[in-house]
Amino acid sequence: MSTTTSTAKTPRERMGELWRRGGVLIALIILSGVFALLSPRFLTINNWLNVLLQTATIGVVAIGMTFVIVTAGIDLSVGSVVALSGMVAAVAMRAGASGPVGILVALVTGGLVGLFNGISITRLGVTPFIATLATLAMGRGLTLAISSGQTIFDFPPSFTFIGDGKIASIPMPVIILLLAFLIAHFVLSRTVFGHNVYAVGGNREAAHLAGINTTRTEMLVYVIAGVLAGLSGIILTGRLDAALPTSATGLELNAIAAVVIGGASLFGGKGTMLGTLLGALTIGVLANGLNLLNVSPFWTQFIQGAVIFLAVLNDSLNQRKKH
Repeated sequence: MSTTTSTAKTPRERMGELWRRGGVLIALIILSGVFALLSPRFLTINNWLNVLLQTATIGVVAIGMTFVIVTAGIDLSVGSVVALSGMVAAVAMRAGASGPVGILVALVTGGLVGLFNGISITRLGVTPFIATLATLAMGRGLTLAISSGQTIFDFPPSFTFIGDGKIASIPMPVIILLLAFLIAHFVLSRTVFGHNVYAVGGNREAAHLAGINTTRTEMLVYVIAGVLAGLSGIILTGRLDAALPTSATGLELNAIAAVVIGGASLFGGKGTMLGTLLGALTIGVLANGLNLLNVSPFWTQFIQGAVIFLAVLNDSLNQRKKH
C-alpha cells in the first residue's frame, strides 16, 4: 500500500506567489486605473510622456542603485552627486568648455565620487551606510561651495539637448532612460559581471571562495552608480537649462524606493532591472496622479514615504519567513 503527499498549493499560497512575482506590476495597473477614473487627463499621451519625463531622473539613478542594492549595499550620496555633477559641468561650461566637454566632466565627476565610495567601503572598511552618508554631506557642501550658493544658467544646445531635446517627438530623457535600462538589464542578467553581483549579494564569503573578486565587483557597482548619477545630473541640468545647488535633494530616497518596490531586497542577492523600471514608474505615476488631483505637496511627500515604508516592511517580512 502506497501513500501520496499532496503538494498542491492553497489559494493563499498561490496569491502570495503571484504577488511576489508580479506585485509591482499589479500595483502599477491598479494605481493607474484609480487615477484614470479620478482624472480624465491621466490617460492622455501627453500626460504619460510627462510621467516618463519626470521618471527619467529617478529611473537612471535607480539603475545604479539596483547594482548597489543587489550586492547588499546602499548609496545615500546619489542625490548630492546629481547636483554636484551638474554644477561642475556648469562651472566648466561657464569657463568656456563646450557642451560635449561639459557632459564628459559630469560623467567623470560622478564616476570619481563613486570610486571614492567604493574605496571607502572595500579598502577602508567603512560601512556603506556611513560612507555614502558622509559623501552625501560632502557632495552637497562642495556643490554649494563651488557655486557660492548661486544658480548657473544658459548652456550650449549640445548640452541641453540631453535633457530638453526630442527625437521623433519623444523626449531625450525618456530615450536615455529606456536605453539605459536595456543595457543594464543585459549586463545584470547576461554577463559574468552580473552573475558576480548576485553572488556577492547572496553570500560574499561563498563568492570569494568561488574565486570571484568581491572587492573589485563591489567597487565597480559604486562607480556605476556614480556615473549614472552624473548622467542624471546632465538630464536634470539640461531640462532646466540651469544648475541649482539644491537640486535633487532627497532623490536618493526615491531611487532606493524604486528599487525596493521593484522587488529587490535590501539584504542583497535579489533584484531585476525590469522590477526597478516598474518601481520607478510606480513612483512617477503616484506623484503625477496626486498632482492631477491637486493633492497638497506635503501630503504627496507623506504618501510617498508611506509607500517606501510598506515596501521595506514587505522585504523584511519576506526575509523573516526565509529564516
